Parts: sequence; structure tokens; C-alpha cells
Amino acid sequence: MEKIKFTFDDTGESVDFYVLEQTKLGGSTYILVTDSRDEDAECLILKDVAPQADVESIYEIVEDDTELAAVSKVFEELLEDVEIELE
Repeated sequence: MEKIKFTFDDTGESVDFYVLEQTKLGGSTYILVTDSRDEDAECLILKDVAPQADVESIYEIVEDDTELAAVSKVFEELLEDVEIELE
């Protein structure tokens, strides 16, 4: 499980996340991350919103319910033993 560090531009605060899976859907790249290795950990689905010409990725939390439901189904299929519960 790859560990990556995210830094928030507005506060400069850094948070470590573990990447569970990555996928592309509709031309956009999404990653499923968690802040813990525990089995019942909470996870986030992040979308790369950086222009394709950029070398670095810029991720935002997916908040649109329709987009979130579609991407979570893809991740559940990729990770057969994972169930994503939407809040």
C-alpha cells in the first residue's frame, strides 16, 4: 500500500494517506485513499483536477453524489473485498 503526503494550500498542513486503488473514469483520474491501515477505516475518493499538461497532480475530494456513487462502484469492483458505504 503506497503512502503519500498531501499538503493543504490554504493552511500548509500535511496529512499522510494510504492509496488503496487508482482508476480512470470519463477521462478523469481518481484515487481511493485512507488515513489508516485498519480494516474498518474511513476512506475518501479524490479526483485529480490538475490540467493534463501539469506534472503534479491536484486532488479534490469528490462531493457530487452521482459522481461519488459511480466511482465507488468501480472501486468496489476493483477491490473485491472492499465495501464502500456512502454517507
